[in-house]
Amino acid sequence: MIIIHAEMKVNREVEAEFLESVQELIEASCAEEGNISYKLLKDTNQDDTYLMVEQWKDQEAVGAHNASSHFQAFVAKAPKYLTAPLHVQAFTGQPISK
Repeated sequence: MIIIHAEMKVNREVEAEFLESVQELIEASCAEEGNISYKLLKDTNQDDTYLMVEQWKDQEAVGAHNASSHFQAFVAKAPKYLTAPLHVQAFTGQPISK
């Protein structure tokens, strides 16, 4: 499993528009084959900071997602919403059985 954390610093003046646009990305990404989870979390310590937490079946699924039209459309609009470059980290993982 591939886990991606994408931290976004959002311009407060366009935050509502960002949330509308990112919701479209989330819905389309969740429908992709190979997607396990795609969630947007808001930082409780920094009002302008959001974290996208993604889980993908494998690297092939990540590649397909990155090439998708909905992801590319969001990336093209992102500079309008963000006050700093994306900070992206990727990890490999596996579920832990209890």
